[in-house]
Amino acid sequence: MFVVPPAVQLLDLTGPVQVFYEAATYGQSYRLTFCSYQPLVNSAAGLGLGPLVPFAGVPLDPGDRVFLPGLAMDYLRSDAFRQEGAAFFAWLREQHARGVHLCSVCTGAFILAHAGLLDGKKCTTHWRRLAELQARYPRVRAQPDTLFVRDGGIDTSAGLTAGIDLALYLLEERHGPLFATKVARELVVYARRGAQHGQRSVYLAYRNHLHSGVHRVQDWLADNLAAGATLAALADVAHMSPRTLTRAFRQATGLSIHAYTTALRRELAATLRHNPALTQESIAAQCGFRNVRQLRRLELTRTGESTI
Repeated sequence: MFVVPPAVQLLDLTGPVQVFYEAATYGQSYRLTFCSYQPLVNSAAGLGLGPLVPFAGVPLDPGDRVFLPGLAMDYLRSDAFRQEGAAFFAWLREQHARGVHLCSVCTGAFILAHAGLLDGKKCTTHWRRLAELQARYPRVRAQPDTLFVRDGGIDTSAGLTAGIDLALYLLEERHGPLFATKVARELVVYARRGAQHGQRSVYLAYRNHLHSGVHRVQDWLADNLAAGATLAALADVAHMSPRTLTRAFRQATGLSIHAYTTALRRELAATLRHNPALTQESIAAQCGFRNVRQLRRLELTRTGESTI
């Protein structure tokens, strides 16, 4: 079941909906229901949605899932949020006690927190709202830099497209990786991400600068990890000397070229690991490693343990 609250963020709602809709078209028995605590709502972008089924009129069984998409922060901070949703918060607590699984996307975690369902639990939300979630609800255990968190029958995910990642993970858990990959391909989602991915991708981070030569090197590294490159070759890409590139890269990004390349490899490895058709040897090669041992060493430097 998908809750459609006032001021809903559309992608938080429609991303997971499309995942389960595609799963149903492939023969899985998913029934998509849309409810709210108002018959008609306007999305944060101004799109009217309705008529919607009252939440209390939807029969749920233990093991069913309720998705709570994100809402505009102006509404979440308002008295209307607390007053209009009071009966809904109580209903959520009741459903969770009955064994219904609850899933939030982005600021939907604020609904769970306000209902008291995240007290003592690990959770996450959009990285811009994490500090506010922790400050408003000090009993939650907000987790930074993760796409989704599962704790005690409640799944919380980060902003926007992370809801798609969570939905695909739930499909994989129930139907296996091959089926989840089939749905991901239908959605043209070829870079699947798991909970271990950070919310801010290295492909987008370290780009807040105006140095065109460094940008060229970053582009080249992202497109050619498997090939590897010497500093001299990268200097040619940047149209500067190796020494000047080394200094300019660190000044522009805050990282050395080696550290940036390592971050790219780590993120690519985490993405490729979701493809069940790839061997560890293939993943290592695509990340620019000579063997699996180097890939394992990369993981150990960050987590202290290897997933291989």
